[in-house]
Amino acid sequence: GLFMCVCMCVGNRDACLHAGFCASVPQPPTITHQSPKDYIIDPRENIIIHCEAKGKPHPSFSWTRNGTHFDAEKDSKVIMKPNSGTLVIDISGEKVEAYEGVYQCIARNEHGSALSNNIVIRQSRSPLWSKERIEPITVQRGMSLVLQCRPPAGLPPPIIFWMDNNFQRLPQNSRVSQALNGDLYFSNVLMDDNRNDYICYARFPHTQTIQQKQPITVNVLDSKYSPSGERAPTFMQPPGMHSTSMVLKGDTLQLECIADGLPTPDISWSKVNGDLPSGRFSFHSFQKTLKITEVTDADGGDYRCLARNRLGSNHHIITVVVRAAPFWISAPQNLILAPKESGMLTCRADGNPKPTVTWSVNGIPIENSHKDPSRKIENGNIILSDVQTGSSAVYQCNASNEYGYLLGNAFVSVLAEPPRVLTPPNHVYSVITNSRALLDCFASNIHQNLYIIHKNNTLEINVARPVHSGKYTCIASNSLGNKENHVYLEVKEPTRILRQPEYKVVQRNGMAEFECKVKHDPTLFPSMIWLKDNMELPDDSRFEVGSDSLTIHDVREDDEGNYTCIRNTTLDQDSASAMLTVVEATPTPPIIMEQPDPPRDLELTDQREHSVRLTWTPGDENNSPIQLFLIQYEDSLHEPGVWVNMTEVSGTSTTAHLELSPYVYYSFRVLALNEVGLSEPSAPSRQYRTNPAQPEVNPSDVEVIGTSPDSVTITWRELTGLESNGPGLQYKVSWRQKDVDQQWTSLSLANVSQYVVTGTPTFTPYEVTVQAVNEYGPGPSPEVVLGYSGEDLPTVAPENVKVYVQNWTLAEVSWDAVPLSTVQGRLNGYKVSYWKLRSLHKQDPEPKKPQELIFQGNETEGLLFGLHPYSQYNLNIRAFNGKGDGPTSSNQIFETPEGVPGPPADLKVENLNLDSLIVKWAPPVEHNGHLTGYLLKYQPINTTDKLGPLKELLLAANETSITLDNLKHSTRYKFYLNAKTVKGAGPTVTEEGVTIMDEAPPVGRMFGSVNSSVEEDHAVISWEYSGPDRNVYVEYVVDNSKEPWKTEFVNGTRTYQIRGLKPGMSYRVRVVAKDHSDATVHSTEELLITVPAMTSKQVDIATQGWFIGLMCAIALLILVLLIVCFIKRNKGGKYPVKEKEDAHQDPEIQPMKEDDGTFGEYSDTEDHKPLKGSRTPSNGTVKKDDSDDSLVDYGEGGDGQFNEDGSFIGQYSGKKEKDTAEGNESSEAPSPVNAMNSFV
Repeated sequence: GLFMCVCMCVGNRDACLHAGFCASVPQPPTITHQSPKDYIIDPRENIIIHCEAKGKPHPSFSWTRNGTHFDAEKDSKVIMKPNSGTLVIDISGEKVEAYEGVYQCIARNEHGSALSNNIVIRQSRSPLWSKERIEPITVQRGMSLVLQCRPPAGLPPPIIFWMDNNFQRLPQNSRVSQALNGDLYFSNVLMDDNRNDYICYARFPHTQTIQQKQPITVNVLDSKYSPSGERAPTFMQPPGMHSTSMVLKGDTLQLECIADGLPTPDISWSKVNGDLPSGRFSFHSFQKTLKITEVTDADGGDYRCLARNRLGSNHHIITVVVRAAPFWISAPQNLILAPKESGMLTCRADGNPKPTVTWSVNGIPIENSHKDPSRKIENGNIILSDVQTGSSAVYQCNASNEYGYLLGNAFVSVLAEPPRVLTPPNHVYSVITNSRALLDCFASNIHQNLYIIHKNNTLEINVARPVHSGKYTCIASNSLGNKENHVYLEVKEPTRILRQPEYKVVQRNGMAEFECKVKHDPTLFPSMIWLKDNMELPDDSRFEVGSDSLTIHDVREDDEGNYTCIRNTTLDQDSASAMLTVVEATPTPPIIMEQPDPPRDLELTDQREHSVRLTWTPGDENNSPIQLFLIQYEDSLHEPGVWVNMTEVSGTSTTAHLELSPYVYYSFRVLALNEVGLSEPSAPSRQYRTNPAQPEVNPSDVEVIGTSPDSVTITWRELTGLESNGPGLQYKVSWRQKDVDQQWTSLSLANVSQYVVTGTPTFTPYEVTVQAVNEYGPGPSPEVVLGYSGEDLPTVAPENVKVYVQNWTLAEVSWDAVPLSTVQGRLNGYKVSYWKLRSLHKQDPEPKKPQELIFQGNETEGLLFGLHPYSQYNLNIRAFNGKGDGPTSSNQIFETPEGVPGPPADLKVENLNLDSLIVKWAPPVEHNGHLTGYLLKYQPINTTDKLGPLKELLLAANETSITLDNLKHSTRYKFYLNAKTVKGAGPTVTEEGVTIMDEAPPVGRMFGSVNSSVEEDHAVISWEYSGPDRNVYVEYVVDNSKEPWKTEFVNGTRTYQIRGLKPGMSYRVRVVAKDHSDATVHSTEELLITVPAMTSKQVDIATQGWFIGLMCAIALLILVLLIVCFIKRNKGGKYPVKEKEDAHQDPEIQPMKEDDGTFGEYSDTEDHKPLKGSRTPSNGTVKKDDSDDSLVDYGEGGDGQFNEDGSFIGQYSGKKEKDTAEGNESSEAPSPVNAMNSFV
C-alpha cells in the first residue's frame, strides 16, 4: 500500500531535534555536562571543573568565581580545554585554598547564554586529632558508661569505628554499641570491659586516611556495696522523654535510642498513630537505630522507642519533621517557534518551605533585562506571543529555599526554515518476517494498532508481515514549503536450519559427517560457516566443507569437540551445534544424557473468551525421556518481563488447554524437564489478549482502626493488575454504625488502600465492607468487617484508694474500678504512681522520682515492692486505655515502719602504739530508723586459715570511734561492724589493721655505707641495707631550700639513679625505710652531692695526654731553675754562719735526692741534717742514720748552741723552721693544674 508521512517541524521540537534537523540550523546554547553542585576535591590531584555545552554556532565559555569574572587566561595554573568550558587547575606547588570558592560557567553564542549550577569547590580535609591526655575512667560494675570519640571535623565527615591495640574491631552487641555520633555506649559495665585499649579511629573517605585517638583505659570496680544493682531502663541517648529530628524529603532518616539498665534493655520501635513505612524501614545496631529510606511527607510524626527489661520499661518520643529541598513538578522545556507564533515557558517546583521562583534571560534577572513586548509573566510562567525573528534567548528558572535550589535552562529558538527530509530518497528497508521494522519519518495519518509513532518521527511496525511490503512516502511541510521522500519496505522469509548436525561418536581413523541444511528467502543467499569450539576450523585438508555439510576424514583425538554450523544472510542468521567424541575401541560408547532442548514452534489455537489451546514441538530429548512440560505466561499489560508458572502437562503431550483471566495480555513459553533438568525456555508465543470483565474477588485484609475519638480509618490490600479483570478499577467503601437502624454510607475510591471516616462517636462499633468495581461491573458481595472508632481519654479517676503497709519494704494498695462507661475505650488497666516524699529520720536533699506500676485489665489491687524503710510516701492511681491516661485519684500518703539500718560508712583502722589500734567509722547513710547502737567484733588473723577468738563490743549510737588496748603486737586483726535499730542489725562492714612492731631499731641501724657518683644531670646512689626491701625510698632536696623532700620508690635494689638534677646545684640525699603507714623507721645520714656546672658536653683538658706531657715539661723546667737559683744563693749568701762553715772545710752542696726531689744544704759523710727542702718526721725529730754526729760538731761548745755567735743560732734555727715548713707544704707533688697556676 501507499502511506503518506508528513513532518511538521515548526512548533514540534522533537520532530526536528531527534531527526537531526536542528544540527544544521541555529540553536541557542544548552548545557550538556557539568560538575556537581558540591564538589569536594583531593588536594593531591588537579582540579577539573566540567562544563560542556552544545549550540549552533558552537558556544564560547566564561566563568565567574564568587560572583565576579574569573579570567582563566591570566592564571598560568589554569587551562580551559579547547571547544569546551572545562577548567583544569594545576595545584602542584600551590595552596588549594586559593582556588576554593563558588564557580559558575556561562556558555554563550549569538542566540543566548546558558548558565551552569553554582559549583562550590572545597578541598577535602582530614585534620589530626588534637593532642590530649585521657585520664583512666573508673566505673562500678553494672553502671552505664559512655566513651566519647569526638573526632576532628573533616570534609567530608569521617567514618568512625572502635578497635583495640591489635587492630581488631571491638565486639558490639545489645549491651555495647556505637552511637551515630561515634561514641561507644555501655548500657551496663561488666568486669570483662576492664581494658586499656579502647581506641577510636576516624577514616576520612575522600583522602583514605585514618586518624587515631589516644587509647582510653577503663577500670571496672567490683564492690558488693556499689550502687550497681538491677534497675529499670533509662535513656542515655537521646536524653529525656522527648526530642525532635529534622530530615529532608528523599533522604534517609536515622533515629537512635540507647538505654541504660540492668539487665540490658531490649529496644523496640513504633510510630504513634500510624505504621512504619512498609519496605522502606530497617533496624540496625541491635534494634537501637531505626532507618527509613526515601523519606516522604507521610513519614513525619511521632516515633516511640520503648526500652524494656524485667524490672520495667521506659519510652522516648522523637518528633520527626520532614522538610524538602526544591524539586521539579514541571521543569522549563525548550521551545522552537516560527515567527508570529506563541508559546509558554512553565516553571513549577515544590518544596518545604515553598520555594521562591525567579526568572533570568541569558543570565540576567528578567526585571533587569531589555524590555520585550512579546513577553510577559503570569502566575510564574513566561507567556510569549507574536515572536519575531532574532528574539531567540535562553531563559533560566531558579527555584530555591533554605535547603537548596534548582536551576533550569530552556531556550526559545525562533526559526524560519523550509522543511528538509534527512532520510536518503528511495531508500529500501529489508526486514525478516515477524521482526520489527523502523521507517524514519512521522506518519500522521496512520492509526492502526500495528503501527507505533515515535517522538523522533520514526514509524515502527512491531511485527512485520509480507503484507506490509511496499512503498512509503514521507511529506514534510511548513509555511515556507514542502518536501517529499519515498522509502520501500521488503519483508523477507526467515532463515532456518531444517536438519541440524547431530551428536557423533566416531572411532579413531574413522570419518565423521555433520549435516546443516537450511530454508531461506529465495531473494537472500545464505553463507555457511563452521566453527570448532567457537574457533575457526583447523587449516587441514582432512576437513571438507560441502554446500550443506562438514566431513572430517581420518579422525584423530584432537578433532574431538563442539562443531557449530552458522548460516548467515544479510538480514539474519541461524546456528546449530553438535558434539564429536573420538573413541579408541569398537564398543558402543556410553550414553550421555543432557537436559532436553527447548520446545519450538509455539502456536495458539481454539481461541475463546477465557481460554486458548497452546501447541508446540518438543526439542531433542538428549538421551533422557521428557517427563513433563512446564507452561509459563507473561502479562505485558500489568507485569511486563515477569514470567509466572501456569501449569504442567505430561512429557508425552504437545498441547495444553489454558484457562485465562480477563483483561490480560498473555504471552506463553514452554520448558521441558527430563531426569537431568529443565531445558532453556522456548521462544515466546505471539501475544493473546483477553477481554475485560467484572472483578471476581474483593480486596483482602480489610481492617477498621480507630485513630482518633471522632474518626475511623478503613484499610485494605489493593487488587493486583491480574485481579482487576478490567480497566477503571475502583473500591466501593461502605460503612454504618452497628446495632443502630442506619443506612449504609458508600464512597468509591481508586488507587488508594485506605479511607478515613470522620465525625464518628467515640469508641463506637462500625460495620464496614470494601467491594471491587471496574467499568464492567461490581465484584462479588463483600464480607462485613467489624471495628471501632477511636478512643478518648478516661474521664473518671479510681476512688476508695487504700494502702496497707505490710513491712518496711512492702505495701498493698487497692481501689474501686472505674465505670466502663467513663473509660471511652478499651480499659487496658491502671497505673499506680508512688514516690518517696521524705525520710522520717532526716530531710532528703531532693524528692525522689515517681515510680510507676501497671496493673493490666480489671485488677483492683496490687503490691508495692522495694520501699524505703522509715519513710513517707505519696500515691495516686489512674485508669488508662489505648488513647492514654485518665485523671489521677487523690493522693494517699502512707509511712513505712523502721527497718534495719544500712552499713556504717568509712570504716578505718589506725595504729596507735605497740599494742593499741583505733577503729573509726561514720554513721550509715541510710538509718532506716533510730539507731540504737553499734556491734563491733574483732579477732586476730594470720597467714593461715586459722582465726583467733572473736570478741564483741556493744557501742552507743553516738560513738564513731573506739580505742582498743592490750592487743598483741605485730599482729593483724580483722574487724566487723554493724549498725542496729530496734528491728535488728544491718549489713556488716569489715576492715583489717596491724599493730606495729614491739621494738623499733634505732634510725639508720639497718643501713650501712652509702656512696654516690655524680654526673652532668644525674646521680647514682648505692647503699647497704639489711632490712626488708619492699618499703625503701630515696629522698632528696636542694640544699638550703625550703621545698619538701622528693621521694622516689626503690624496687628491691641497692642502687638507684636520680635523674633530672640541675647542673651547678647541690642536693641533700638520704635513703629511708618506711612502714605500712608510710612512717619512716630507718634512715641513712644525709649525703651532700653537687652536680657539675657543665652546660654542654666538653672534653676535660686535664685528662688529655698532650696536656699532661706539657705540664710535666714545665714542672721539670721550673725544678731545674729552682735548683740553679738555690745553688747560687748558697754560694753567694752573706750571713755569720758562712764563716763557721768555711772553717770546717768539709761542707759540700748535697745533690738532689732522687727519691723525693729535695735538697740538702750541708753534708758530711757521717752526718745528715734536715735542711731546706728536706722532709721532717711528724714528731719533729730528725731521724739519724748510723752516725751520731749532730750540729755540735760544727761548733766550739759541747752543747752545740754556738753561744759565742748568737746571730748564727738565730738565723740558722729560724731558717730551719722556715725551711721545714716549706718542705712540709711542698711534700706532695702538685697537680698539673696547680703547676700551671704556679707557672702563670
